[in-house]
Amino acid sequence: MTSPAANVSGMTTTPLRDKHTAGLSTSVLIAIVVTVLAWASAFIVIRGVAPHFGGGSLALARLAVGSVALSLVMIGHRWVKPTGREWLLILIFGVAWFGAYNVTLNIAEHTLDAGTTAMIINIGPILIALGAGAFLGEGIPKWLAVGAGIAFVGVVLIGIGTGIAAGASSNRFGDGSGIVWALVAAVAYAIGVLCQKPALKRLPARQVTFMGCVIGMIACLPFLGELIGDLRTAPIASILGAVYLGVVPTALAFSTWAYALSKMPAGQLGVTTYVVPAVAIVLGLIFFAEVPAPVAIVGGAICLVGVGVSRKRVVARP
Repeated sequence: MTSPAANVSGMTTTPLRDKHTAGLSTSVLIAIVVTVLAWASAFIVIRGVAPHFGGGSLALARLAVGSVALSLVMIGHRWVKPTGREWLLILIFGVAWFGAYNVTLNIAEHTLDAGTTAMIINIGPILIALGAGAFLGEGIPKWLAVGAGIAFVGVVLIGIGTGIAAGASSNRFGDGSGIVWALVAAVAYAIGVLCQKPALKRLPARQVTFMGCVIGMIACLPFLGELIGDLRTAPIASILGAVYLGVVPTALAFSTWAYALSKMPAGQLGVTTYVVPAVAIVLGLIFFAEVPAPVAIVGGAICLVGVGVSRKRVVARP
């Protein structure tokens, strides 16, 4: 009986498959979904509490709560001693992603709406894919590149649609500083992922996440005085919002992200976050009664297509 891999001459061949495109387990897919939903909600909550917290003080509050929550997750798990190289990677990861990213993102949302901010932040996956190919030896598979390009078009359309919905206000972007802060946040995000990925080769995901969060919190301690002042004047709803940011988008989502990152290439996982702007727009509709423009809806659909294309498997060759 001839095997499915046999060709017409009877010679057997082994299908070639890119190791980066192997099927994902259910647990990894669930981790990705949780991460995307939690991070999308963060854009909404940050905008909601922005009038009562400065960018640095909100980051410190979020990371303090996140550090406490993650410390509880560490109970009962063995501590793996990092090497010198791993300490350096985690230090950069913590300062860049947990510290710099959160501060700059919060500042950006003082002048930008959630949808526009999410769109700008999502140049990060492109930087991650390029950096992973250049520095982590992952390469840039054809379908990853095609999917990233398609999804980026969708992200741009989301930004255009958000602008249409907001109207042609001349001060929409203020002095442009919000865009700059969002771009800095995207770069910090990419640097953090590229340093986190190699650290996860040997160290447990939960430990790397906990260490990064604590390091980010320490980096934000200069904002302690500002945080104390904001807590005195902020309404309880905004304080609870800060707590939510620490528990869900930080402790939970960064843990599920780290788990997924330990199971798949950084570039490919980064592309999945292109869905975040679309989800953020839907949440904005639910909580702020913001009606997305048709162009934004089309952009969200294109983002989903791009993510699907990036997951396309390499065709088996005889």
